This record gives sequence, structure tokens and C-alpha cells, in this order.
Amino acid sequence: MEKPALDSLSMDLMEQVVATENMERAWRNVKANRGAPGPDGITLKQFPEYFRPLWPKLRQQLLDGTYRPEAARRKVIAKPDGGERLLGIPNVQERLIQQAILQVLTPIFDPDFSESSFGFRPKRSAHGAVKQAKRYIKQGYRFAVDMDLLKFFDRVQHDVLMSRVALKVRDKRMLKLIGRYLRAGVMVNGLVQPSPEGTMQGGPLSPLLANVLLDDLDKELERRGLRFARYADDFQIYVKTHRSARRVFASVERFLTRKLKLVVNQQKSCIAKTDGVEFLGFKFVGRRGEIRVTAKKLAKFKQRVREITGRSRGISMQRMLGELRSYLRGWIGYFGLAATKGIFASLDEWIRRRVRMCFWKQWRLPRTKIRKLKQLGVPHDLAVSHGTSRKAYWRLAKTLGGHMGFTKQWLLDQGLVFLRYLWSELAPLRRIA
Repeated sequence: MEKPALDSLSMDLMEQVVATENMERAWRNVKANRGAPGPDGITLKQFPEYFRPLWPKLRQQLLDGTYRPEAARRKVIAKPDGGERLLGIPNVQERLIQQAILQVLTPIFDPDFSESSFGFRPKRSAHGAVKQAKRYIKQGYRFAVDMDLLKFFDRVQHDVLMSRVALKVRDKRMLKLIGRYLRAGVMVNGLVQPSPEGTMQGGPLSPLLANVLLDDLDKELERRGLRFARYADDFQIYVKTHRSARRVFASVERFLTRKLKLVVNQQKSCIAKTDGVEFLGFKFVGRRGEIRVTAKKLAKFKQRVREITGRSRGISMQRMLGELRSYLRGWIGYFGLAATKGIFASLDEWIRRRVRMCFWKQWRLPRTKIRKLKQLGVPHDLAVSHGTSRKAYWRLAKTLGGHMGFTKQWLLDQGLVFLRYLWSELAPLRRIA
């Protein structure tokens, strides 16, 4: 990719997209995000060799406004509530170009986005939205208007979205290319299906386009003086009375359906007291809005730990502990915002029992179990009684012999991490401005 001999001050948007520095940064970001191959089957590892000879031609097509994106691969993800989330997995080439476009458009759109918008923006996260919601609850806003947009990413109207993009993007080549990405379609069983509406989840550009469209909602809520927090298409509005909540719900629903042509999911949308309301995997409790992890997320966490520590996986304990350690760190990195030290300590106890059970099963033979327990300091008679026991693995994992041998320190030495310790390290995360 050769750097075009252009004066950066006179570049218009498409020249900025194909500039060498921008494309190289886009490639670094695409690699960092990993991801599976699209319909062409080309992996991230294979892509540089494939792409290098094609780039001069593709670059010229982008500059001429003749480039036509290829369809994405359809992937269906089951939702916990029984529904389905439709994703589109673009080819690596399309992800690279979309990322390059994103890097050029973000500085144009993002500075004017609402301070109450936290999704997919630089230096912002779901934690910011949750903290803002907590602040409103502490200020006395006792009711939440919790609105769910039905299949938002699948139902965005292209003309409505493009009219918003065109307010700030004057480069017709850029507008044409974004429109082509929206209409590129998806590959299903080898056949391309059209995409007359929606902005495909799975590509780098989709989150920014969603924010562009929903910025109209943000500005409308701000104009009315309402308190709210939004993360992508998840948002709640906070008011002081139930009567106000009913009025806000009705008027915001009208705005969404008439102005933005979106559909409100009546089954999942509701008016709720902030004491107990859930938002982005967290639950607020009490008049101060103490943050907890929802029961649904805790159940999902335990199910994933069961999968990792499954007794019949046939992998080494070292590998299993590595997978478990990575999952626990990632999970607590998000849910460590909750003020639930006791819950995390309880989960630690349960996880330790799961890990003891895995060690116990891997040792298999009674003589091996006896020898291993004695090496861990368990008295001979106790080691023999446990090593020859016919009780179930799960029950033995909680016995005196198991605790004496599999101490907390020994498990730490094997590579297990404890949620409670990780939670304590994340104290600055929980500070509410």
C-alpha cells in the first residue's frame, strides 16, 4: 500500500480512507479484533498475501466510487430468552475497509454525540452508562422507562439513516459506499439474500451508524430535559413519578415509531421502579442504587464455568485452569463494578470445589489418589479413606480430606485465580463520580 502523494489538508474523505497511515492502523485494529473468515474463507493470517497485489486496483475503485462490497456470511446466535440474533460476518477485506471508514468518520460524528451515549465510543463503556444511571437514582429519580427496540439492527430504515449521515458527509463517493454496504446482503447456504433494511451487526461500521441514527433520540430527550443513559440500542430514562413515566413512555414511543421508523418491543419494554430495575447485566438496589449482578448473568456465569470444568473434556488440568483463569478475569473485568464482595466470595468457594473435583477425577486410580493426598499433607488414614471411597466426585470435593489437601494456596499455586481478590484490585472501577 503506497502512500498517495496528497496534501493532507486538502484531502476529502475518501482520500483520507485510503491513505497509507489510515489503512495500516485499520489493519492493526482488524487483527486485534480477530474474528472468523467471511464467505470467501480467507483468514486473517492468509489475508496480507492475498490482499497486497489487489490493493492498487481496490484503492482506485474506492477513489473512483466504483467499489462494490461483497455480501457477509450469515451467523445466527441464540439469545437466552429463546430468540435469535442475526449477525453478518464480512470478508476480512470488507472489515478492513469498513474499519478505515470508521476511523475517518468517528472524529466527524463523535464530538457531537450526547454525553449520555456510551456505546461503541472512544473512552466510553457500559460502565459509564451504569454509573450515570446510579447517579440519577441517588438524586431521587425513582422510576425508569425501560424501552426495548425490536430487532433494532435488523430494522433500521436505510433512507432514514442515510439522511442523517448526509448531514455531515459531503463526499458522494463515501455516501454511495456506505449505502452499498447497507445493501450488500448476506450469504445464506451459498445464496446471496438482499438486505433492504437494517445495518448488519458484525461489521466495524455498524455501531457508529447505529449511534448516528439514535443521536436523534438523544437530542430529543435532552431537548425535553430528561435524564437518561444509552448504550447502543439499550437505554433507560429516569423520572421521579409513575405519572411522568407513563407520559414519557408514550411520547418517546411516538417519536421512535414516527420519526425514526423503529419498532418498540411492547413485551420487553416497561415502566419500573429503579429499586430492582436491570440495565446492561446489572441490577440497582435501594434508594442509593447499589449495583448488583443480575440473577440471569450469575446463572450464565455458572453454566460457563461448568462447561470449562466439565469432568469429561479430556484436557490437561493446566489447559483447563488456563481457560478458567482467562474467563474469570474477563468476567470480573466487567461485573467487578458490582458491590457484591460476598457473592464473589461464594462463587469462589463453588469454583474451588469444581476444580478439586476435576483433580480428583484425573487422578482416577485409588492408589494415585492416596499418594497425591499424602504428598499434599493429608494424614495416611484420611488419605486411604478418601482415596478408596466410592462416594461421588462432587461430594468428595467438599470433604475434610479434600480441603486439607487442596488448600486455597495450593490452588493458587496451580494457577487458579479468585474473584474476590480480583474484585478487590478493581476498587477504582467502582468509584462513582
